Amino acid sequence: MAHDAPSSSFPLGRLLHVLRLTAQMPPPRRPPLPSHADSLPGCFLPLSWSACAQCCVDLKSCQTASIVTADASAQVRNHADAQVQTEALEPVSVQPPSRCDIPRLAAFLRRVEAMVIRELNKNWQSHAFDGFEVNWTEQQQMVSCLHTLGYPPAQAQGLHVTGISWNSTGSVVACAYGRVDHGDWSTLKSFVCAWNLDRRGLSPRQPSAVVEAPSAVLCLAFHPLQPSHVAGGLYSGEVLVWDLSRPEDPLLWRTGLTDDTHTDPVSQVVWLPEPGHSHRFQVLSVATDGKVLLWQGIGTGQLQLTEGFALVTQQLPRSTKLKKHPRGETEVGATAVAFSSFDPRLFILGTEGGFPLKCSLAVGEAALTRMPSSVPLRAPAQFTFSPHGGPIYSVSCSPFHRNLFLSAGTDGHVHLYSMLQAPPLTSLQLSLKYLFAVRWSPVRPLVFAAASGEGDVQLFDLQKSSQKPTVSIKQTQDESPVYCLEFNSQQTQLLAAGDAQGTVKVWQLSTEFTEQGPREAEDLDRLAAEVAT
Repeated sequence: MAHDAPSSSFPLGRLLHVLRLTAQMPPPRRPPLPSHADSLPGCFLPLSWSACAQCCVDLKSCQTASIVTADASAQVRNHADAQVQTEALEPVSVQPPSRCDIPRLAAFLRRVEAMVIRELNKNWQSHAFDGFEVNWTEQQQMVSCLHTLGYPPAQAQGLHVTGISWNSTGSVVACAYGRVDHGDWSTLKSFVCAWNLDRRGLSPRQPSAVVEAPSAVLCLAFHPLQPSHVAGGLYSGEVLVWDLSRPEDPLLWRTGLTDDTHTDPVSQVVWLPEPGHSHRFQVLSVATDGKVLLWQGIGTGQLQLTEGFALVTQQLPRSTKLKKHPRGETEVGATAVAFSSFDPRLFILGTEGGFPLKCSLAVGEAALTRMPSSVPLRAPAQFTFSPHGGPIYSVSCSPFHRNLFLSAGTDGHVHLYSMLQAPPLTSLQLSLKYLFAVRWSPVRPLVFAAASGEGDVQLFDLQKSSQKPTVSIKQTQDESPVYCLEFNSQQTQLLAAGDAQGTVKVWQLSTEFTEQGPREAEDLDRLAAEVAT
């Protein structure tokens, strides 16, 4: 049966030939798509291999302008943290107004007023708690040794420290070297030595100033205003004044060996202001020859006698307990002197006879004596006190009361006198041997110190006890005597004492001895008022 021919005019053989060639050729390569084409879902563009072969791909890139960056840091220098927290507020309760009976309260107060005032006055006058102080700190040592000073050449000669003085600044302490047991020591040279305690590198065995003296020096006193001027009294009877700031030529003035000079050893020297001249001073000296002399320095290097006094037995005011003197004895040896802090013309003399004398520079009565003198000698004694059991070595006037003074002597007793009566107010036995020095404290009205022949320095506080010392300081271990002592009026915590070993010890006192206690001045007045009727 015959089939119908296809409607196309393309021959079948040719079509088969094309198909065969197509099957033999490799498959066409697809060009790579852009990278973002993978992220386009459902998007596909079929390309024929012939068309891909003719495609040209150009790659382009672009970039923005460079961005400039910079790093910076900042930090504050100081910072502080603070926390504040308030306390919980408590509700303030409002008290209802008191309902007191004003008229009855006023009547009660008027009724008890007199009784309350009476009890308050009684309590005010009570002394039950006098001297009581609350101690909130640990008790400090009452006395301690700061310095032990000495001059080896003087100690090698066996010389004693016979006098001590502090200068006007309180920083320099000077001592006199001599012998208390006179013997033949007057022919030997002696020394005055000084140490500046404020100087850096202080050498206890090397004084900052050394002065040689032609005879044993028995007493010493610094000028009240000139820190380097010091006066000394010698065993030979001379009085000398040195300037310690002139090491090559320290001697300023001397009395010389004239008719005016003392004929016995000088017991004590004191600087006194000239009448009408508060800045000009004279030197007063006392000696066992019975003379009290006033010296004035002149430009020629000499001390000139300006006033003189003599103690004569016949002119001494008598007291009921004063012993009669042997017939033929006229002069009374002066062994110590102390001037009143309230009357510059009034002074107390200690004597070899053991009785203190109240004297005055203002007297006009001539002394009944034939002792040679370039000026008229006057009789200074005005009142005689009851005596010690032996010679007096030291007297001291109270700086806080015009009528009180202390005396000490060979009987080992300290007597407290009032200038208003002959018998002592009290007598204290401090030593079985001699007492060589006694001094009131310059800052405590009821404190004084005494130097004994047993090697002790005893400090008394009469506010604590009137019978025994508050502190007893062992100055020498072999119980050799302590001959002199002085409080420092500028550096009030310092006390210096010199002994028979040739040693000066500087003691530091605690505040118990430098600060006034309650009502201390009133207690001193009460003590002075106990005058025998």
